[in-house]
Amino acid sequence: MREISFDTETTGLNPRGGDRLVEIGGVELINHIATGNSYHVYINPQRDMPEEAFRVHGLSAEFLSDKPLFEHVADEFLEFVGDATLVIHNAAFDMGFINEELKRAGRRTIPNTQVLDTLEIARRKHPTGPNSLDALCSRYGIDNSKRVKHGALLDAEILAEVYLELIGGRQTALGLVPEEEEMSSGGQSTAPGELGTFNARKRPNPLAPLLQGNELEAHKAFIEGMGENAIWGKYGG
Repeated sequence: MREISFDTETTGLNPRGGDRLVEIGGVELINHIATGNSYHVYINPQRDMPEEAFRVHGLSAEFLSDKPLFEHVADEFLEFVGDATLVIHNAAFDMGFINEELKRAGRRTIPNTQVLDTLEIARRKHPTGPNSLDALCSRYGIDNSKRVKHGALLDAEILAEVYLELIGGRQTALGLVPEEEEMSSGGQSTAPGELGTFNARKRPNPLAPLLQGNELEAHKAFIEGMGENAIWGKYGG
């Protein structure tokens, strides 16, 4: 399963009111594991940079002036995305900009069926919030100290970690926790790296022994010869 943890930066909030994309970042996940393959590009928005937006991401019009136009990177962007699911925090915002730029460049848009919104997942899992990316990092103990300003690739990398936590990817106990223990702990898994104590269930009707007659006597004598501390004694002989 191929997914892309994805983020953008823009000049503002309204893609249909003149605001434009200025940065795209994406991190590839295969079966929920980061592959090290990523996509990152700065984009010339062909307009000024409002002060409010500059304070968010720190990208000036001067810095972006020699960067490619979106129409010049649209094909390589679509090739990187392919048919992967885009994992986005507050997907409506980012996809509004992406699809507006794709339409402007005369390329196919990306359907909603190809998008997974981690904000919706977080709201279902933590209905009382807060569910911003920073708040989720704090909740799950994810280091976001480098996030002084928003940056598309860094935010995509952080979101990949948050996403795995939201779906339980780093909290599972590999199914080794017995049902009784899981119920007594309120369904919570053990801490990462701890498998807990697994108690094998007893059969309601023990299997009949395969040894018979003098074979049983020989086996009993053999066990007794191993001494009282033999491991066999802990399991009923």
